[in-house]
Amino acid sequence: MSSQLTNTVSKFPEKPPVQTAAFKKPFDKASFVLKMTLLALVALTILSFLTFDYQGLSFFSAIKSAFANIYSMLTEAKFSNITFKDAVFAVIITIGLAFLTTIFGAIIAIFFGLLAARNVSNPKYSYYIKGIVAFIRAVPTVLWVLIFAVPAGLGSVAAIIGMTFHSVGYLIKAYSESFEEMDDGIIEALRSNGASWWHIVFQAVLPSSKTYLISWTFMRFEINVGAAIAMGAAAGAGGIGFDMYMASSFYLDMNEIGGITWLILIFAVILETVATRMKSKVK
Repeated sequence: MSSQLTNTVSKFPEKPPVQTAAFKKPFDKASFVLKMTLLALVALTILSFLTFDYQGLSFFSAIKSAFANIYSMLTEAKFSNITFKDAVFAVIITIGLAFLTTIFGAIIAIFFGLLAARNVSNPKYSYYIKGIVAFIRAVPTVLWVLIFAVPAGLGSVAAIIGMTFHSVGYLIKAYSESFEEMDDGIIEALRSNGASWWHIVFQAVLPSSKTYLISWTFMRFEINVGAAIAMGAAAGAGGIGFDMYMASSFYLDMNEIGGITWLILIFAVILETVATRMKSKVK
């Protein structure tokens, strides 16, 4: 009996072992495109260094000379062609230009930021406004200044209009996203109690978002300070940027560039300290 059972069992083939397939990570198109883009940029950078016409200039000696100039600029800073008083006044003009454009941009951006916030305004308005400000942000500040320089001429007027225009596009996006972070339940509760749009804005939206608004405004102010320095050289807006342009392009005075750099750095630290204290008081 046992022999017959053994023969019967032997007729059935053994069950093949289960093969566990290796886990495959799903293909991520966005990650693939990002990696290929970075790889292409690295390849183009290396190719540019290899094919660039250095006109008899040694690459490594140029790097050594650049570091020597930076060391001399920072350790032997002095004012040769302008006085220290004139340099301080020029920095104040630059900061005033940045402050003026930031204030104009913030006032305009608060209203349009409310219209661009999906939880406060009509979604149709939000869609169109965000599309327009995306285009504004895509164009660099210097190009907006040069565009407005056609009717206004090169100078401080074109710089103020162009920097304000770009500041508005930047702050509308920042403000609208801050408004959209608010709890929708509060807005719905106010609407159900018959509150008007202006009551919702002034009683709920702005008070709950004031910390974010101040932070974004100060960040844009810091950006505008750097833009104002560049506009002083590119658009003839005056200020310390024009003096730095003259020292680097006409006088070739690295020590004076160092003095201007240290002066800008000191004012930047002062502004950052003031901004931090103001934000802490608001909180």
